[in-house]
Amino acid sequence: MEFVDLRSDTVTMPTPAMREAMAGAEVGDDVYGEDPTVNHLQEVGASLMGKEAGLFVSSGTMGNLAGVLAHCQRGEEVMVGNKSHIYLYEAGGVSVLGGVHSCQLPNQPDGSLALEDIKAAIRTDDPHEPVSRLICLENTHNRCGGTFQTPGYTKQIADFAHTHGLSVHLDGARIFNAAVAQGIQAKELAQSVDSVTFCLSKGLCAPVGSVLCGSKEFINKAHRVRKMLGGGMRQAGILAAAGIVALETMIGRLTEDHVRAGYLAKGLRQIPDLVLNQDDPATNMMFLSLDPKVKLDSVAIERKLKELGVLADTTGPRSFRLVVHYGINDEGVERTIKAFRSVLKNSQ
Repeated sequence: MEFVDLRSDTVTMPTPAMREAMAGAEVGDDVYGEDPTVNHLQEVGASLMGKEAGLFVSSGTMGNLAGVLAHCQRGEEVMVGNKSHIYLYEAGGVSVLGGVHSCQLPNQPDGSLALEDIKAAIRTDDPHEPVSRLICLENTHNRCGGTFQTPGYTKQIADFAHTHGLSVHLDGARIFNAAVAQGIQAKELAQSVDSVTFCLSKGLCAPVGSVLCGSKEFINKAHRVRKMLGGGMRQAGILAAAGIVALETMIGRLTEDHVRAGYLAKGLRQIPDLVLNQDDPATNMMFLSLDPKVKLDSVAIERKLKELGVLADTTGPRSFRLVVHYGINDEGVERTIKAFRSVLKNSQ
């Protein structure tokens, strides 16, 4: 059976053009800085973010971890959202490996951090307290439903941070979705922050990798951290080649995913037993819950959907996340709506 896989955009497969580029990639030893394809990817990534330099890393988690550790010393504090990927899904790496203390601030429904909460969280010059050093933002915001932040909001936070001697790191795993949704360039969302990580292996369909971007001085620090994390790769141009194709060919088409997410949400909204957490998807993902009268829980619903060829991601006892990506076409959207309707019709 061919599945409609809506669990995540991480399940995307490399395109034929990516496979061809990988097969013919010019390579060298990246630990020595001699892989021309990696070097080119890093230059392209930095340019798209409006930064001086970039660093190819194996994953978004490594990019965020290297970024935080390059900004912070042991015992210093990073402000993160309580629904952020860094806080929830990166194994506590900033604390475990970096000795960096985290201050969790409440994410607003749109994924932002309220300026008032940031102001209140800045530590005083007291030896009993950790030193406030870094603010981490997320754009798009996964756990808040694929919502995006604007350049104006990001600049407001960055300006405030810089005035108070703090830096700002942006977890921009899906920053290109945020940019396309607003009809702007990604660099407009990253230009005011000190560092940014973006993923190549989600909606952009590359098989592996992320790029961490910032000033040359910052990237030099992050390069050392990457080595400590075991992230020094050798002939990594084979992977970087797919990333270059992703940046050249896949950004513009993200709009298709957003449009299909809208069609999917419209169809699911017609099913009485489902409650969508947003009126319309902001980008390519949505969260939905089961009506209280539905007797089955999300795990049981997930199992029945799989029998009908649809894969969904459960996020709680009665909730799901669905993510539209390059592998989902119009037929897949219709199959998903029909599968949910069929399963829920027989779940009362």
